[in-house]
Amino acid sequence: MKEIKKYFARTEELTMAECEKLSALGIDIRLFNNFCILPGFTDVHVHLREPGFLYKETVATGTKAAAAGGFADIMSMPNLKPVPDCTENLKVQLDAIAEDACVHVYPYGAITIGQMGREGADLESMAGDVIAFTDDGKGVMDDELMRDAMIRAKHLNKLIVAHCEDENYPKESSEAEWMQLKRDLELVRETGCAYHMCHVSTKESVELIRQAKAEGLDVTAETAPHYLVFNRDNIEDDGRFKMNPPIKQEEDRLAVIEGLKDGTIDMIATDHAPHSAEEKNGGMSGAAFGIVGLETCMPVMYKYMVEPVILNMDQLVRLMYINPRERFGLDAPDLEHILAGDAPSFAIWNLEEEYTVNPEEFETKGRSTPFDGMTVKGRCVMTVVDGKVVYSRFEEK
Repeated sequence: MKEIKKYFARTEELTMAECEKLSALGIDIRLFNNFCILPGFTDVHVHLREPGFLYKETVATGTKAAAAGGFADIMSMPNLKPVPDCTENLKVQLDAIAEDACVHVYPYGAITIGQMGREGADLESMAGDVIAFTDDGKGVMDDELMRDAMIRAKHLNKLIVAHCEDENYPKESSEAEWMQLKRDLELVRETGCAYHMCHVSTKESVELIRQAKAEGLDVTAETAPHYLVFNRDNIEDDGRFKMNPPIKQEEDRLAVIEGLKDGTIDMIATDHAPHSAEEKNGGMSGAAFGIVGLETCMPVMYKYMVEPVILNMDQLVRLMYINPRERFGLDAPDLEHILAGDAPSFAIWNLEEEYTVNPEEFETKGRSTPFDGMTVKGRCVMTVVDGKVVYSRFEEK
């Protein structure tokens, strides 16, 4: 309990000074009887779609969705138009973030030009403005290209963040994921690169990461709520269950959960990837890959992982706040220091509220979620970023 109290407090437990601090921010603590205060979460895997695909999402709608989900910091993937593979292209995204973001957004730079996997991007020129490098959405198939990217990233003190997908195997197979991970880990051994794996979904990947960590390699990994709740036998032929990588077998789900519990998998990310309604129609065969997740992440994790005592609150805060920030080089102050700061970032939650997921209530433009109609628990009622209320359920719609 001692560790939890550093990052988790009931509103009734706040000190007089902390209550006065909230009041100075315009927050009436009397509105939050027996609610909980948590740090603003950090999501290392979000698709904001701007520039290039504003009909799917914008910086404004995506960051508002993040705020509604209790996130204060997100990291934006590079499958955009233009792809951020050089400073000129990156600037288009940076300008949109500066203009419209209501939470902190850290963009990724692409590993390859146009994410085409043929020629390395201009990593050096982007290094000062990006959080890390990734070609998320595609695996880098060329071994030499990936080796070169790892060497350059190490020199720049940046992570390589890998979407592991070997195109020699069917997308729905486990081999498509873990075979490329195995290749990447061999390159990490050779280059000494700091490496992070996206959206772990297979038992083989969990074991490879576990072995790599035991060996002392500088490797971390993430998974997403849908890989913890669903298996291939309890999903429907509906586009809201179609994401990349696809959901696997029950034995994979259980292995991923065990990886979270024993520290093999370091963090929860949403892989929030909105599409238009038309792109998600047509069942599994015709729909685009990708689902939304920013606004359901914590409520799903609380209902299906914390309440059944699979994870505790201490572990959840580590997975959604401490570990992501530490891995990507951000400070992770505890709640006492957050609330004492001049520009605090935190969220207030009603963890007793149980409700049914209704995508029509989302802030994101995307509506496709596998959790549609499911019961979840925990409602974010307010998010504060840098001392400013950026989301409140008390606002008039």
